[in-house]
Formats: sequence, C-alpha cells, structure tokens
Amino acid sequence: MEINMELQIVIKTGRSVVVELTDSGKYYSEKKYDIYVNGGKFMESDKVITSLYGLKPDTEYTISAVYDGKEIAPVSVRTDYEFVTLNVKDFGAYGNGEHDDTNAIQCAIMSCPKAGRILVPAGEYKISSIFLKSDITLDLAKGAVLSAFTEREKFPILPGVIESYDETDEYNLGSWEGNPLDCFSAIVCGINVENVVITGEGTIDGNAGFDNWWYNVKVRNIAWRPRLFFINHCRNVTMHGITVQNSPSWTLHPYFSDHLKFIDVKIKNPANSHNTDGLDPESCTDVRVLGTYISVGDDCIAIKSGKIYMGRKHKIPTSDMEVRQCCMRDGHGAVTVGSEIAAGVKDVHIRDCIFMNTDRGLRVKTRRGRGRDSVLDDISFENITMDNVMTPFVVNSFYFCDPDGKTEYVATSKALPVDDRTPAIKRLTFKDIKATNCHVAGAYICGLPESKIERLTFENVDISYADDAKSGVAAMMLACKESCKAGIIVSNIKELVLKNVNVEGCEGEPVVAENADSIIK
Repeated sequence: MEINMELQIVIKTGRSVVVELTDSGKYYSEKKYDIYVNGGKFMESDKVITSLYGLKPDTEYTISAVYDGKEIAPVSVRTDYEFVTLNVKDFGAYGNGEHDDTNAIQCAIMSCPKAGRILVPAGEYKISSIFLKSDITLDLAKGAVLSAFTEREKFPILPGVIESYDETDEYNLGSWEGNPLDCFSAIVCGINVENVVITGEGTIDGNAGFDNWWYNVKVRNIAWRPRLFFINHCRNVTMHGITVQNSPSWTLHPYFSDHLKFIDVKIKNPANSHNTDGLDPESCTDVRVLGTYISVGDDCIAIKSGKIYMGRKHKIPTSDMEVRQCCMRDGHGAVTVGSEIAAGVKDVHIRDCIFMNTDRGLRVKTRRGRGRDSVLDDISFENITMDNVMTPFVVNSFYFCDPDGKTEYVATSKALPVDDRTPAIKRLTFKDIKATNCHVAGAYICGLPESKIERLTFENVDISYADDAKSGVAAMMLACKESCKAGIIVSNIKELVLKNVNVEGCEGEPVVAENADSIIK
C-alpha cells in the first residue's frame, strides 16, 4: 500500500508541539499510529492532529511517525524560547478546591515578564475572573482545574458602552448576543492584549448548572451572564490543548480580535444546557480552528458580526476563517452563521470534519433588518461526514427570533423593496459530503425573494435518511412546515449548481427548486 501521508507541524510552544498526519482521516485517524521523538517512541495516537507535551523550551526535536508499519518522513522543530516559569503556588495559590485563588493567580499573571510562563500545577483552583496580559503563556498542567465560582457578587462587570470624555466616541467592553450591553466578566478574560498562549492538558470549568447560571436565562440579573473565555480587541491569541466545560453562556467568545488559533481544544457542555455555544467569533479576522472537539447545548460554532448597532457602526465582518479536522456533536448546529451578522461574514471554509447528532450541519440564520452590510459570501463546506444530523443544510432568510421576528415585515414571502435593511447571501458551496441517518430534510434553503442567493453549489453530495426518520421543522421561520424525509428544498436562488447529487429514501422529489433563475446540472 502506497502511503502519501506527511507529518506537519501545526503549532509549537515552549513545552509542546502539535503535529498533523495528513490524509489519515477526519479528526480520528483511520488507524492508530506511533509517534517518535528523537528516535524513541513517545506516544500512540488515534487522531489526525495530535499534541505532544512535556518538551523542553528552546530545544531542537526530530519527530516522526509509523503508520500501518510504514515510517512517515520526520520533521524537525525547535520549541519556543521561555525566559522564566512562575508557579502560581509560589504566589499563594492553594489549589485545594476551597480557597479563593483568584488573587494569587492574577498576581502571577501581572508579575510575568515577556516570554514568561505561568504554570498552574495539578490541583483545583477556585476563581472568579482572571485577566490576561500581553506576551505570556498560561500553562494548565495535567490535572489542573480552574474551577469557577457561581456567585454573581464575586464577578466584576464589563460595562457595555462608556461614553468618551468629549462625547464623540465610546468605549465598549461588555457584549451580549450582538449588542454592547453590561455583562459579567469571563472566567478567563483578555482586553487589548496580544501574543498570548493558553496551553496544556488542564481544564477550565465554569461549574454552570440549572441552579445557577442556567436558571431563568432570559432574564438579566445584575448583568448578563459571563462567558467562560472572552477576549476583546486582542491579537495573536492561541488556545491549545485544554478542556473547557460547563460554561455559563457562550463558551469561547473572541470579539473584534484578529489572528486567533484554537488547536486541539475540547469544548464540553451538556446537551440540554442553555446558550452554551462552543465558539463564537464576532467581527474577527484570521481565525483557525483545528483538531477541536465540540459537544454543547447550542451551536457548536456560531460565526457573528453584531446584531444591528455594532455591525452598522463598525462594519467589521468575520472573515478569513478555517475550521479543519474537527469533531462536532450534539449541538443545534455544527457550524452556524448568524443570526447576529449585521456586518457580514466572508471567506469561511470548513473541511475534513465530522458532524454527529447535531440538529443541523450548516445553519445560516439571517432576516430582513440585518442591513445591507450583512453580506454572506464565499462560505464553503468540503469533505464532511455527517451522521444522524437532522437536516444537513439549512439557510434561513426569515429567522424569527428577536422581538420583531414574527412581524409581517420579517415573515412575508412577498418580495419587498430592497433598502438599507436588506441583507444578502452570495456564494455557498457544499462539496464531497456524505450525510447518513438524516431526518426532517436533506436541505432547506430559502433566500429572500427580493434578494436571492446568488450562487448555491452542491457537488458530490450524498444524503440518506434513517429508517426511523423523525419529523420536524427544518428552520425557525413561520412558513416552514413539519416534514419527515423531505429532499433538497431550495427557493429564491439566482443560480443553483447540482453536480453528482444523490438523495436516497426521501418522500417526494429528491430536489425541489422554486423561484430559481438558473439550474445547472
């Protein structure tokens, strides 16, 4: 058997390296394989992207792999320089699961010099909010848990909007569902920082439950609920290896931040938890999500750019985003765009991923009122395997949430005049996708009659239904009716491209296109 695999370096820190064995599978490798460091066996892996821990700073290593009896060509890497390590226990942290260690850990962070490392050794560290600073590495060792308090009075508040002294501008810190509103600061928070790495085999646990943060979630109590991780106007931030779980609301929320990496992160929230999206980049540029596992109670990844006010004011879309070699399960949507997308989303590519037991694969949520800056363009899904996904593709231009969501203006299927409130969807591409054990519908895609989707491409797409397929409503829009095994339902499209599309077991026609200007097969 000829092997064309390559071992590649994904990222490196002072004490770890992440490698990728190309062409070995999606998230999980098709076979287990051995990884060698400097000629000695280091570990066995069953994942395409693998983290190697316990290395020394500023040291040269040669890494190789043996897959199915064949040696993969080695790669060389030098770990990053590290000036000093500050152990949080030397700063007074107990790590006993009882003492409040917030101040001790914060002291270590603020004392850390450039190119320094803050080490959190094994133990349970009770904290409220800790704040990052530039040019540091926060390393959570195996067995280390940053365990959050849940009492509101322990958390500081990030004000939504603070008016400038000359009353001509404003300073925005807090954010809630696309609007600049007061919220509790995150368990780990970064404001205007750069060159930060959060790494290790440890855990950040929000300890949220139905008796605290997930109780009465629609009501603001002092301020809106905190995120587990929130960064605001930050650059060059990497999160690697750690587990984040039981978040009070959205788990990872980068906000107006650039050059971000989320590598081999494990994001875990109960399937019935409220608003616990996995990763929500909002008005961010250059976002890389690789080798990450997400199982949550809402959308696994939700891409955003402000509801209305922030999108119109700043006009910064989320763009240049790659999601690769990830596993997503149990959420409402594997990858969602919206609904807070007033500044648009563009150049987003999801490939080589597994979606399992999610309600939807792709989920686009937009509506009239998001505005003319809300343009979705160049979004692609490629080489994806879905299993037990209720409806693989949903594009909903009539999303009915928000106070006015069920008004005639949002809900009507009649063409309305195009004005400053009208959003647009341009190019969506789905290629090399196999979806099995589906329910409800293969795809439910609906553009606005006055602003049709410009180009929709399905290429090498295979959809089949579960024997006991469940009925349901594919999209949160008033006109969507319950179905069980509907095929690909498409409406209000300028150009629909269908190349090698197979839908098995559907009730009715495999593909139904309404109000499509051009269909290319």
